Amino acid sequence: MLRCFRSFSPLQGGRLFQAACDCPTLFLPLRQKTMENSDTRSEVVLLACGSFNPITNMHLRLFELARDHLHETGKYKVVKGIISPVGDAYKKKSLISARHRVAMAKLATESCDWVDVDDWESSQQEWQETVKVLRHHQQKLKDLYCASAVDNATPQNKVGRKRKREAGGQPSLKRNQSQTKAVPQLKMLCGSDVLDSFILPNLWKPEDITEILTNYGMVCITRLGNFSQKSIYDSDMLWRHKDNILLVDEWITNDISATKIRRALRRNQSVRYLIPDAVVDYIRQHNVYTGESEEKNKGASLAPYQRYTREATKN
Repeated sequence: MLRCFRSFSPLQGGRLFQAACDCPTLFLPLRQKTMENSDTRSEVVLLACGSFNPITNMHLRLFELARDHLHETGKYKVVKGIISPVGDAYKKKSLISARHRVAMAKLATESCDWVDVDDWESSQQEWQETVKVLRHHQQKLKDLYCASAVDNATPQNKVGRKRKREAGGQPSLKRNQSQTKAVPQLKMLCGSDVLDSFILPNLWKPEDITEILTNYGMVCITRLGNFSQKSIYDSDMLWRHKDNILLVDEWITNDISATKIRRALRRNQSVRYLIPDAVVDYIRQHNVYTGESEEKNKGASLAPYQRYTREATKN
C-alpha cells in the first residue's frame, strides 16, 4: 500500500484516502482477506464409530448437535464428519452385513456436504478397536495435509529459477508455503451410552480409553435425564481427563434407536421420518431386516469380550 501512495502527490493521496473512507467497498477484498486470516479457531474432524444397523436420523443429528456446540464455544471450526460402521467381526446380535450398513449410510449422507462414510473399519477381516480406527484416520489427515503442503510449495517457474540461479541463490518456494494449515484435531463423536460403557469390564482396554481421551478427546451427546456427569465423577480415569470430554445437551429429545427401527420393520410398521427415505427404500428393496436377521450372532460374545478375556486368561 505504501508503494501505491508514493506515486501520488500529498493532495492526491489525501483524496484517495478520503475516497476509501467514503466508499468502504473500495478495499473490501483486502478486508475480507484479513478477516479470513484472522480466524484462529482450531479445525476439528468428528469421527463416529458404531453399528449403524440401520443408520437413523438420530445418528445424523449427533453431527449437527456437536458442530453447533463446538462452533458456539468460539474455539473450534468443524470441517468434516466421518461415519465409520463397525465390521462384521464385531459379532453383535442382529448385526447385518457391513455391505448393507455402509450402503445405507452412504444413501443417508448423500445430501450432506460435510459428513462422509468411510468403509476402512468395516472392510477389515478382524474387529478393530476404536483407538485403532482413530489412529488410522489421524494418519490419513496427516498424509492429506502433508500432500497439500507439498502442492502449495510449488517451485518458481523456469524464468524465476533462471534469474535466481544467475543471482547466485537457490530457487525459492511460493509464499503460500508458510501459510499451510495445521492438521485438524480428530475427535470421537458418540452418544452417552458409549461414555457409560467405558466402565464395563472387558469391553474397553484402560490404556485405549486413556489414549482416546488424551490424544483425541470426545464429544458426547447426552439426553435429558442422562447422568453422564455422574459417570465421569464415578470414574477416576474419566475424571482425570474430564477437560477432554465435551458434553452436549440434546434439548430437543429424540428417542429414535436402531433397535426400535428394526422391531418396527419386523412388524411391518412404518419407519418413515425416523430414517432417511432413501434408507427406507433400500431396506424394502433388499429385505435386509427380517426375523432371521434379528437372530444373527445370537449367543455369540462380542469381539472385545472374546479378545480381552483370552488376553486376561493368558496373563
